[in-house]
Amino acid sequence: MDKQKAALLSMISNSALIINKTSCRSVNAFNGGNFCSYRFFNRFNSQFNCFFSIRVSVKPADEDHPYGHDKYENISGFIEAILIFFAAVLIIYEAVGRIIAGTYVEKLEMGIAVMLFVSFVKGIVSYVLFKVSKKENSIALKADATNLLTDVFTSLGVTTGLVIIKVTKLDILDPIISIFVALIIIKTSFDLTKEVLKDLTDSSLPDEEVKEIENIIKSNPEVTSFHKLRTRKSGTKREIDVHVRVDRNYNIVKAHELSHKVSKQITDKFPDSHVIIHIEPEGKKEEDK
Repeated sequence: MDKQKAALLSMISNSALIINKTSCRSVNAFNGGNFCSYRFFNRFNSQFNCFFSIRVSVKPADEDHPYGHDKYENISGFIEAILIFFAAVLIIYEAVGRIIAGTYVEKLEMGIAVMLFVSFVKGIVSYVLFKVSKKENSIALKADATNLLTDVFTSLGVTTGLVIIKVTKLDILDPIISIFVALIIIKTSFDLTKEVLKDLTDSSLPDEEVKEIENIIKSNPEVTSFHKLRTRKSGTKREIDVHVRVDRNYNIVKAHELSHKVSKQITDKFPDSHVIIHIEPEGKKEEDK
């Protein structure tokens, strides 16, 4: 399954949220029901955002976007993280209001059954999305999978609250558990935002990947040294730029072949990478760099 089909699967699975929303109306006297309303709106926007960004990101480079459209995935991931955060904030706001005003819960059995079903469906879809996002190296799909996983946390949290309330008869536990689950969701949104912003601000690739690139360059005996190794991530694509030095008397044709050789070695290790190799003569003066 490619990432476009996975994004489409995410949109189709939103039908489970329709059931979820129906359950909210059936148990609308508990704060967990507000999870459903907020998350329904959240999921609708995030799924459309993910599907649209992936459709655009796979377009080839053009005159206006000579480096491609991969950054659309990063933007999508950032939007998803913001949606997750604000959904959790709204839930906390509503929960605090119910603590102040008092809370009452009804029709627990129906709520428990529907929440368990929704959690099961979303858990499977989330697993599939995470698997495809890892294979395709898609931050947009990973963000959508993370958003869907927060739905699973939400539903399980609400289910746990309903079970506890049924046993203890303490309705006040409903908004308290809602706040606890919302705080977990906020933590998830912060982690996702941090990851997305690294790519949007052109942070270097992870240290282990940079080390592998350095080892690939050093494995070529023709290379006397290298410098100005720059790396970054743009959507699913890695962009790598390095200056490689060779002997001053090295044949220009062989130097050109060496640049292609090193570039291929890197792309074999990191597929879907854009590699630029600059060949320089060894002993080049610092002011000429």
